[in-house]
Amino acid sequence: MGKTVIVDYGSGNVFSVATALNKVGAQTVLSADPATIARADRLVLPGVGAFGAAWGLLAAKNLIEPIIDFIASGRPFLGICVGMQMMMQRSEEFGSHPGLGIIDGVVRKIADSGGDGTPHTVPRVGWYPLVKNRHAWNGTLFDGISEDDAVYFVHSFAANPVEADNILADSDYNGHTITAAIIRDNAVGVQFHPEKSGPIGLRIMENFVRL
Repeated sequence: MGKTVIVDYGSGNVFSVATALNKVGAQTVLSADPATIARADRLVLPGVGAFGAAWGLLAAKNLIEPIIDFIASGRPFLGICVGMQMMMQRSEEFGSHPGLGIIDGVVRKIADSGGDGTPHTVPRVGWYPLVKNRHAWNGTLFDGISEDDAVYFVHSFAANPVEADNILADSDYNGHTITAAIIRDNAVGVQFHPEKSGPIGLRIMENFVRL
């Protein structure tokens, strides 16, 4: 199974993520050391708050290139919430910020009203079902997950990939399609918090550990 390193750079629920992964049998290490990241068997990049602030913390700890190099190696990578958003080319949250560039596309604010024009709450907080895009889920992070299975979201911005092939799952918010998960080869990102999503989240974590 090997060692799962959680990037501990000052943004993200690292202890909650570690607890969830440990429950499904992972051997976790919290680290912001580039050499430790380079030696990991699996890498998890969590993140909460504003994109630019999280990106600045990664840059300050000289972690951007080690993360890109890890993903390029073909080993399993998981981005969570803002960690997923940072897989994109850039974000428009409070200005324009670069991302890791793993997946083409931009992170943009969720619409302030539903599809029918009725105002709704942003940030979007709560449990929402996952919806399949064009990807089959067998053998992926969502193996054994059903479309009516709900997971926990807390976010004001969402990823907008250029290519539909990079979307692993969607979620509906009052008539708007929200990207719930993205994928490119060995790199997967989820907008929701699997560590806060009960048994469904643990199944997702278990699937990651088995990749």
